Amino acid sequence: MLVATDLTKEYQSGTSRLAVLKHVSFSIPQGTFVAIVGPSGSGKTTLLGLLAGLDTPSAGTVSLDGVDLTRLTEDERARLRGEKVGFIFQSFQLIPTLTAIENVQVPLELRGEPGAAQRARELMDRVGLADRIDHFPAQLSGGEQQRVAIARAFSNAPRILFADEPTGNLDGETGERIVVLLEELNRESGSTIVLVTHEMYLAERAGRIIRLKDGEVVEDRTL
Repeated sequence: MLVATDLTKEYQSGTSRLAVLKHVSFSIPQGTFVAIVGPSGSGKTTLLGLLAGLDTPSAGTVSLDGVDLTRLTEDERARLRGEKVGFIFQSFQLIPTLTAIENVQVPLELRGEPGAAQRARELMDRVGLADRIDHFPAQLSGGEQQRVAIARAFSNAPRILFADEPTGNLDGETGERIVVLLEELNRESGSTIVLVTHEMYLAERAGRIIRLKDGEVVEDRTL
């Protein structure tokens, strides 16, 4: 369960305070697929950062599996992310000097997990890239790089996966395949998926849509 309570985020702008998020509250049950939508500047990415514990709110709380992230130190939040959270970014964020399978394997090795190589190979096969494991990111298409990023994100079997505009750099057909893959992994793994997107046709693939405007929730509906 992910719970946001009265989340507010402000930044200093000259002599005044700029509110990017204003009193945002909702709860997301485990295993659900939720899309956060809204125009540019509505606070989507800021909200995602707060939910993931990458940033701290000016006011309010975020609770993940009963743990209040706002009460944790930066190191404690990082440890919790390593144990329970996965990320997919629009820009893929792959290490260019590592092969595809090495990009997936490194996080497993850093956590000291046994059988890291086999787990990475299984994930690459799951995302349909068993024949591309030894290719470097520059040798892969955008869609293939994003699938490597998804395999890496699922390497720690996360309780919750945050995806920030994961199809933004992809054509429509490839983006559709990425969302289908996320749907499949959501069903099979039971991971909660929180997808930030400005594409409504993709958001409507989720089971719930939370819409932001000017830093506030203006719609929260189940599909």
